[in-house]
Amino acid sequence: MMSVQELRLTPEQLEGTEATLSQWLFNVGDAVQEGEPVVELETDKVAIEVVAPCSGTLQEQKFQSGDKVEPDSIMALINTETGSADAEIPVSGHVESVSAPQQTVADVSEVKDQSCRHLMGPAVRKLVAEHNLDIELMQGSGRGGRITREDVLSYIASGQAEKATSSAAVNTAVAMGDMNSRMVPHSSMRKAIAKHMVESLLEKAPHVTSVFEMDMSNIIEHRKWHKKEFEDKGVKLTFTAYFLAASARAMAAVPDMNAQFHEDALEIFQSINIGVGTALGDKGLVVPVVKNVQAMDLFGIAQALDDQTQRARDNKLTPFDMKGGTFTISNHGVSGSLMAAPIIINQPQVAILGIGKMEKRVEVVEVDGRDDMRIRPKCYVSLSIDHRAVDAHQTNAWLSAFVSEIENWGGVKL
Repeated sequence: MMSVQELRLTPEQLEGTEATLSQWLFNVGDAVQEGEPVVELETDKVAIEVVAPCSGTLQEQKFQSGDKVEPDSIMALINTETGSADAEIPVSGHVESVSAPQQTVADVSEVKDQSCRHLMGPAVRKLVAEHNLDIELMQGSGRGGRITREDVLSYIASGQAEKATSSAAVNTAVAMGDMNSRMVPHSSMRKAIAKHMVESLLEKAPHVTSVFEMDMSNIIEHRKWHKKEFEDKGVKLTFTAYFLAASARAMAAVPDMNAQFHEDALEIFQSINIGVGTALGDKGLVVPVVKNVQAMDLFGIAQALDDQTQRARDNKLTPFDMKGGTFTISNHGVSGSLMAAPIIINQPQVAILGIGKMEKRVEVVEVDGRDDMRIRPKCYVSLSIDHRAVDAHQTNAWLSAFVSEIENWGGVKL
């Protein structure tokens, strides 16, 4: 008797959000192994792989690429009956008995190879996209002709990729004349970012930005003395860790910045959960959240940041990692930006902090009653606020407290 198990999308995997089916990694009739990724989905922030709960044959797919999938949905059925992977698969409707022409084993293998060529995991697809490669020109060594990471790397190393790219560029130029372009479909993440930005800036929050200048001398010196101490414990000490610690302290001066605006009230949070914008190249931006920053020392903050940044770049963040933020920091200076205004608020929060590029600047100081000049490492810091929730006085008070924490560093326990 046939035994069937369900491939189910559990609520824990989505944390209550909806997902879009990106692609099936196996076709109906393929053999799958327990723990092997079977289907890939995308939420507005992360990619999710759903793995097989058992070994068997993929009997039925309940959704197709592009479909919306709700939590607790049954995505597929897996036949766990031992024996041939080519067991009968029930289909709906009446099927007439017809005589099919004979096929050789070689013919069947060739069709199988072609049907599985496009099935690639997220890491492989990312590598293909980064190098703008045509998978039709590659040989897949995986099961059913599936292209593996090693296949892509070998193809690049062989030099064939450069030749193919050059040839494609010439052909495109000839066909299009001066209109040399290509259409890149938006990912679910890019669509969600676009929708969120328009809603925040144009439909919900009137943005106002205040800008201060900040001296980084103290934290540069502090980091120089403690960087190796952190590294010996397996943690990178970045300036961003100082920014999170100083932000949490500034919230004590102006609690209204750690809040959410409602039509009839301002909800002020005790827990300070700070999201940090992390760029993923052309894929977009994610904002993992460091929770309860107010309860952490500098080492704990640095450790949490290090872990989340690495998992973001490895595409291993979960929906939980990006939920519950009460404030956001955009360290846009790492890419060379001096100032950005306004930085669009991450709704439903009421403020977002921007840190610009650090550079040496001349400042005038009074020494013994006379003006003197000195060179200091400085950067611009901006706070964009939802003017429905807070005013200029609170904005400047928060920035003053934040800048004071950085410029007079030394109060955070290591």
